[in-house]
Amino acid sequence: MEASFAKPAVNKRGQRVEIELAKVDTIIDGHKGQKSPVVSILQDFQTEFNYLPREAIIRVSERLELPVSQVYAVATFYGAFSLTPRGRYTISVCLGTACHVQGGQRILEKLERDLNIEAGETTEDLSFTLAAVRCLGCCGLAPVVTIGDDLYGNVNQAKLSKIMEKYRTQGE
Repeated sequence: MEASFAKPAVNKRGQRVEIELAKVDTIIDGHKGQKSPVVSILQDFQTEFNYLPREAIIRVSERLELPVSQVYAVATFYGAFSLTPRGRYTISVCLGTACHVQGGQRILEKLERDLNIEAGETTEDLSFTLAAVRCLGCCGLAPVVTIGDDLYGNVNQAKLSKIMEKYRTQGE
């Protein structure tokens, strides 16, 4: 993970992903007076930028007078944080036992083909991040896919195409 932190974030085209440090400072300032604001600040960064920009982690270190390693340790400890840019929508495909038996792997493979990415990657336009997960806890609806906060059960390839169209048109 250190390698992804050592370099500024770039998209698949090799273009640097820029952030506004004024937004970073505004988020940090919103946590003044809190005893241990690091996790809260990083959560706000994740919400604002869809990842934790290198520059933001360094700025937190400077402003809170903490070692960068301490802020980085918090950022890498929690699975909800990402050091690389994520898409506007995170698509999670359940591959738990029930979903796998009902075709979850085929759903994941179709998404990989349609989005031209593999699980764990983000589309070039930062619209979608694809994730394979082990259980979403709704086995009776297998196979299950979530997109952002929306949950879809009994998904098949035809239904998946209609679902994805909704999110593609929202992004335009």
